[in-house]
Amino acid sequence: MKQKTPRPPRIALALAGGGPLGAIYEIGALCALQESLLGLDFNRLQHYVGVSAGGFIAAGLANGITPLDLFSLFIEDRKHQTEAFDPAWLLRPAFAEFFSRSMLLPELLFEGAWQSTLGGKTLIRALERLSPSLPTGIFSNAQIDIELARLFSRPGRTNDFRQLKSRLTLVATHLDSSTAVAFGRPGWDHVPISKAVQASAALPGLFPPVQIDGHHFVDGALIKTMHASIALDEGVDLMLCMNPLVPFDATAPLAASDRIMPWTAPDPIPSIVEGGLPAVLSQTFRSLIHSRLILGLKNYEQAYPGTDIILIEPNHRDPELYLANTFSYSQRRHLAEHAYQQTRQMLRSSQTNLSAKFGHHGITLNHAHLDDARRHLCAPKNPPTRVGQALTKLHNIMNNLGQVISEPCLEGQPTW
Repeated sequence: MKQKTPRPPRIALALAGGGPLGAIYEIGALCALQESLLGLDFNRLQHYVGVSAGGFIAAGLANGITPLDLFSLFIEDRKHQTEAFDPAWLLRPAFAEFFSRSMLLPELLFEGAWQSTLGGKTLIRALERLSPSLPTGIFSNAQIDIELARLFSRPGRTNDFRQLKSRLTLVATHLDSSTAVAFGRPGWDHVPISKAVQASAALPGLFPPVQIDGHHFVDGALIKTMHASIALDEGVDLMLCMNPLVPFDATAPLAASDRIMPWTAPDPIPSIVEGGLPAVLSQTFRSLIHSRLILGLKNYEQAYPGTDIILIEPNHRDPELYLANTFSYSQRRHLAEHAYQQTRQMLRSSQTNLSAKFGHHGITLNHAHLDDARRHLCAPKNPPTRVGQALTKLHNIMNNLGQVISEPCLEGQPTW
């Protein structure tokens, strides 16, 4: 009797949003994972789910663009590149939106004046009539569609969901009904991938809503942080989830052995409030989306017990990404390197649990790469010292020893 060939594992990747910073972290982390996990090709997964900035990365991977190619496209110096995506395009004022809204102002002023005098309305109620003249976004996101359409028009790529070899789903929020719409699924797979990315990343207030087929769409993260359930519902064996934004824990600074690049580590943050309103708002926003993510993952564990779920995200105690300035080219390269090294450190320190989870699906850790302290995504200005390397290695050994003697993880529990 002929023996059946084992079915290859079904692996999916879900990428959350986080603006330019989120994209930089995800690219750096993916570069580390691609070289450190043998038997896993991030351009040959069964399903990619992208939300907001994660949609950029998911669309690129589904189109055969490798993590290293994404690093070159989005992060490296673009002066001499024929193919690149510059985040500075996202800072162009939305002049078309400003103009169209200003055209409403004369009529609205007349109505407000009439209501505040002859209409018997208070001045405050009359001023409320002017709200439709306010623009729905400060910056234009039209260039996203234009540049990605050009990028995906190259040979071997496509801007059509239906022509991809793997399934790609990009999630946006339908503004008028506040429901999630999955571009790439039947009924919405005719929308160009570039336009779907633009809609999924249209953060309200920052960018105007994107009109598609007479409907208006905004950022997909308004409903859920990650939308991994779209892939889980179709049945997968391994669900990789990547979330770039986490709340910062200022009460427990990193130990010396935990520092990824100690020669460039920023000063510790004594208190969030000392950063003023921007820091408080950032911490609030990160806490809201992260708590929602953790709750969703707990529900996934119960609803999909046959799927291994691995969560990859930054260290909550590391101030590097929290204090980042993503609009500096040199800073972006540094942050990508930091995400790359931080992910390598996570794989080393959690290799006992991760080896078991990945091993179920024919994936093994590349220890030769992980243990090579000379590997970098971007060349560092100052190399790590031998003492720092020794402390990191000792920390990893102790961490893995703790994993061996502790109780085994529950099946499907997120890692790190």
